[in-house]
Amino acid sequence: MSKLKVSALKDITGAQGFMLAGGGITASTTLTCSNVVINGAIRGGSTFVVPPMGGNEGKALRSTGSEYVWSGVSAGSGIRSMQVWTSNGTWYRPDDVGTIIVTVVGAGGGGSGYTESGGAGGMAERVINVENTSSISVSVGNPGGGTNYSGCGGGGNTSSFGGYCSASGGYGANCRQQHAGGIGGNGSGGNLNVYGGGGNGHGSHWSFGCVTAGMSYIGGTQPSSHQQNNYSHNHQSHCAWGAGGNGARHGGRGARGREGIVIVQEFYG
Repeated sequence: MSKLKVSALKDITGAQGFMLAGGGITASTTLTCSNVVINGAIRGGSTFVVPPMGGNEGKALRSTGSEYVWSGVSAGSGIRSMQVWTSNGTWYRPDDVGTIIVTVVGAGGGGSGYTESGGAGGMAERVINVENTSSISVSVGNPGGGTNYSGCGGGGNTSSFGGYCSASGGYGANCRQQHAGGIGGNGSGGNLNVYGGGGNGHGSHWSFGCVTAGMSYIGGTQPSSHQQNNYSHNHQSHCAWGAGGNGARHGGRGARGREGIVIVQEFYG
């Protein structure tokens, strides 16, 4: 078979709008073709060069303003999901989440007798950019136990979200001062930090069933009774996360506080 050998193949005008030479194609104007098969690397200084596709299955090409990059495809915008912890654990970032709002509430303090009740855990809330974060540890505070008059109720423990924000637990009744209610905990590190409600102090026969322990950011505390001595203690789980424990009638046993809680609202990146 004969061969045609030329130093260069140019378009008909000879203006070098198109030229095939040295194993390469040069086009100074638009080059139109039905298919392009590339067996080597794509190189050049053009901002329109597509980055490698290997390992980027299911992703979309996105402009950063200076280059093209592969990124996860979001199903939408706004809030994606919410996760809740009532015990210790770890938060793992979903691929399509870029921002979270975290709410941490400390545990409530325990109650004592004669209506002396525990303080509620504090609250901290923070907006966090997590685009470059894979996981964050979650710690949820345990509540303080109730006690009989005139003992000191147990203090609630701190809840936290990594090193970003935390909320201390409420104090137990009859601890900081004799016959006084527990002081509420406080938030730290949040865009919003709030004290938990304080507990009720020493009451009389006429005040039994009329007072409550410290309320948390989430809600109120256990039911109380004028007649039944350990009514709050017997229903001590019937209260909001982080609430203080109610005091008992006469010298009965006060209720424990409620565990803390950590809430993470996840938003598309």
